[in-house]
Amino acid sequence: MLVTTPMMPSTREYRQAEDLYFRSHCRRDVRILLVGEPGVGKTSVILSLVSEEFADSVPPRSEEITIPADVTPELVPTNIVDYSTQEQGETELGEELLRAHVICVVYDVNNEETIDRISTYWLPIIRSTLGEDHKVPVILVGNKIDLVDYTTMEMVVPLMNEFAEIETCIECSAKTLRNISELFYYAQKAVLHPTSPLYNSDKKELTDKCKKALERIFRICDVNNDGLMDDLEMYAFQKFCYDAPLQPQALDSVKAIIQRNCEDGVFVNGITLSGFIVLHRLFIQRGKHETTWTALRKYGYNDELNVCNDYLCPVLSIPLGTTTELNQIGFDFFTSMFVKHDKDRDRALCPEELMSLFATCPNIPWGKQLFQAVQTTEKGWLTYSGFICQWVLTTLLDVNKTMEYMAYLGYPITEERNQTEAISVTREKRLDLAKKQSTRNVYRCHVIGAKNSGKTTLCQGLIGRTLEQTKRFANDGQELPNFVVNMVQVYGQEKYLCMQDIDLNRVVDFLPTNEVLCDVACLVFDSSDPKSFEFVARTYLNYYATQKIPVLIVGNKSDCGDVMQDYILQPTAFCAKYKLPPPHSFSCLEKVNKEIYVKLATMAAFPRFQAAWMIFYKNSHLRRLGVIPDGSVPWVKTGVGVALVTTMAYLVYKMLNPQNNPLRGRTTN
Repeated sequence: MLVTTPMMPSTREYRQAEDLYFRSHCRRDVRILLVGEPGVGKTSVILSLVSEEFADSVPPRSEEITIPADVTPELVPTNIVDYSTQEQGETELGEELLRAHVICVVYDVNNEETIDRISTYWLPIIRSTLGEDHKVPVILVGNKIDLVDYTTMEMVVPLMNEFAEIETCIECSAKTLRNISELFYYAQKAVLHPTSPLYNSDKKELTDKCKKALERIFRICDVNNDGLMDDLEMYAFQKFCYDAPLQPQALDSVKAIIQRNCEDGVFVNGITLSGFIVLHRLFIQRGKHETTWTALRKYGYNDELNVCNDYLCPVLSIPLGTTTELNQIGFDFFTSMFVKHDKDRDRALCPEELMSLFATCPNIPWGKQLFQAVQTTEKGWLTYSGFICQWVLTTLLDVNKTMEYMAYLGYPITEERNQTEAISVTREKRLDLAKKQSTRNVYRCHVIGAKNSGKTTLCQGLIGRTLEQTKRFANDGQELPNFVVNMVQVYGQEKYLCMQDIDLNRVVDFLPTNEVLCDVACLVFDSSDPKSFEFVARTYLNYYATQKIPVLIVGNKSDCGDVMQDYILQPTAFCAKYKLPPPHSFSCLEKVNKEIYVKLATMAAFPRFQAAWMIFYKNSHLRRLGVIPDGSVPWVKTGVGVALVTTMAYLVYKMLNPQNNPLRGRTTN
């Protein structure tokens, strides 16, 4: 019998995967490999760095040397590896090339043959081992300049043009220690602050990915969204990226440099996007790569100029039975984004303003159905309420997407703080049920009913749309979304109701668990169709009779008139038998009555408290009597009223329940 096992990746594949992983994160160490022809002085260069003096007696190969972080300019531990053709073969060479973060090809400035071998042997074998498009930087090192009075730069510049992986070239002397420390500094710098992702040497211009990244940073820092970085915004940028104040004289010098190199770089004493990009091009051309890289990494970019996954989606623990919501920090952040891009201050985002808001993101996170899921203006523009509600829904359904877009939009992420501080993880559902009161602010309502029962119009009514308006969207060929969300008031507190239209164009017995479990269920039937209620009744008995989920049965299309239902029990009797709130009649023919949505949210706020509907109606009655004032009433002011209503509801319940009725079994004269 032949037994097969999964194929393990080759050493090369593993090393490439490992290198890709570490290059996508902040580098924590540097591994420098020195290669070259015998006798060029590789070992002497290493020993001169370590001992700070030239060794007359040099072994064929130096042992691997580790330099602690605190004695290196870039403050990272550095491993220096020597390769010897005399003691090692090509197998060992391949392994060392795969482990190296930067490769120094050493040649003898006094020996042209060693220079020729760079292009005929060393660079080709590096490419064949690492791949044609490898990202490991190469530094050409000309040793023994103490023996000549000329430079070899003219000979190696053509090589730098031919091989893009060559980061730089430096000449040194192991004997006189000239440029020895600089050599290893540049080697570290090539790893930590690589040039190729930022700058195209042939075009003498920044790469497109670098420009795009800098544009995102510029837009984030342009807090007032006027297309300029004024002095205050530049000070904030300097403080956030470099943790150092920017002196007024230094800022004036920066502006002067930009103006000399870019005509439109400064406008009305503010730096434009063009000026900002030119400034960083000048940094790189002058060898100050670390200045640009520091800013890029502060805003989440890795060595490939992609935003890191751990920057976009930090770890957030979400136990089973809990949900995720925006807290006040999250609301404040998205509010600031809306205000920043609502230029005409009409509390709505036109298409241009919406595009501007998400210009720092890969795309707009929601499709066209967004405008049918939340409140919009008569022109179809996204309102402030709709914008916030959509983020509430996104956080409930896909919290990682919310955190990802918060990062793209410029949420201030540091080592000490990230997007998780703007997210609240709710209490477990079982605890809410035990306490008979939910601590959540966002409730998920599943709307279930037979086809043509009016589920879509009920959902669209949540955002204030009548039957005619809903039909207009459908007639225009617009696909209506499954989810609709809006804010409702529950005893003076703002809560968010997310209604999902459950598609039941299939056998009801196969309703998935994720389409059953919710905070409150709304079972809809067509009160003008005698065959509609049976579907709702069977759905309740199959799925909700044994669940601890509040259920409200809704008779839709009440404007068409109620008819007797072809079922063993009529809706009112069915609800009474199973201790459900009475059926709620609903119609949105001419206007939408928001009472049903407040009722659903109230039932979700008080799970397993079936008298909650009674509280709702008692409160409505008390408002009419003037006991409770109209409008939104804070919890502190309504505490007495709620307690009174709860007591009344309990007494009514006791009287109506035959098993608890004190008059049960007695007769009257």
